[in-house]
Parts: sequence; structure tokens; C-alpha cells
Amino acid sequence: MADMGSFRDAVTAWAAGAPGGPARELAGRLSVRTAVLLEGPSDAAAVDALAARHGRDPAAEGICVLPMGGAMSVGRFAALLGPSGLDLRLTGLCDERERGYYVRALERARAAPHDLFVCAADLEDELIRALGVTRVTELVEAEGDLRPLQTFLRQPAQRDRTAQQQLRRFFGTKKGRKIHYGRVLVEALDPDRTPAPLAGLFAGL
Repeated sequence: MADMGSFRDAVTAWAAGAPGGPARELAGRLSVRTAVLLEGPSDAAAVDALAARHGRDPAAEGICVLPMGGAMSVGRFAALLGPSGLDLRLTGLCDERERGYYVRALERARAAPHDLFVCAADLEDELIRALGVTRVTELVEAEGDLRPLQTFLRQPAQRDRTAQQQLRRFFGTKKGRKIHYGRVLVEALDPDRTPAPLAGLFAGL
């Protein structure tokens, strides 16, 4: 049975050079109206977790949460999905250093750049600041990762970094860890402490 995952796969294949027919057909069948352009799967995990906390089902609302495999791909996805392609509404979340790629891509696709929400460093950084270092460390311990964290913190390269920077680096040291903690950190948030870029994204959906 076709679902939003099928559409996401079809769009990803289309962006890689496959024919666009399957994505077009699925967009119509699933009544897709909005694409949320995200850099990677950890961002998607966080967005999906926040949707679940709010009792929302993006797929049922015609919203495709789409990790693109890096900010450099945003031009290709915006062209395929925006007014010149499937004519979906485009919105997205990105890091400050990638803002330029997104803004240029959205402008070229004749989409609205004001539907872009920007994280200061990245989404993990925003979540760590919202929760605080102590709470995040407690969550790392609860997930059984305290010993790996302690080993990581003993590395000489970590000595001059702040505790927040150390945690952010730690989440990126093992495949799948950023994705896992994208969900864990969001699920631990107080509703009124959702980072502004994430809250703004959801308010607009």
C-alpha cells in the first residue's frame, strides 16, 4: 500500500536522476500538499517525535517530512517539489551555516524563503540549550551511553570545548546516535521549552 514513505523514496530517487512519474502519481494519490526540507535523518527523527508529542500525523495531513542527505541537495529538491515541479508548499529547517543554500534554492524555485527556520549551530545544539547540559547528561545515562560519553570526554581534543559543545560532538561520533538522540531529546522537552526554530516550523504547518 502506498504511504508517505513510498512518496519520500520516489522523490529521493527522482532527485538522483530517476523518472519523476512515480513521485507525481503518489503525490496525487496521497494528497501531498507540503514538503518539509531537512538536512538529514536526525532532523527528521526530531520533527517526527515532536509531531507525535503534539498528537499530529504529518502524513495524514499531506505533509512529507523529507531528509535530503545534506544541505547541498536543497536546490534539486526545491526545483522538483516547488512551484516549477509538483507545486507543493515548501518549508524547512536548516543550520545557520547552510542558510544561504536554502534561501537561494527557495528563491530559484519561486518558493517563500520566510518559511525557512534556522538553527544557530544545528538542531542538536538548540535541543541541548533548551534542556540544559545536566538534563541531557541524565538522558545519556538513562540511554546507557554514560560510559562512552565519559571515554569521549577524556580525549584531549575535548578539553577546550564547552560542555554543550562536547555533548553535541558526542552525538555525532557513532552512526545512528544523532538520529536516536534527535528523538530522545525532543521527547524530554517541556512543551514551553521547544526551541524557536522547531516551534516556528510546527506553527506554520
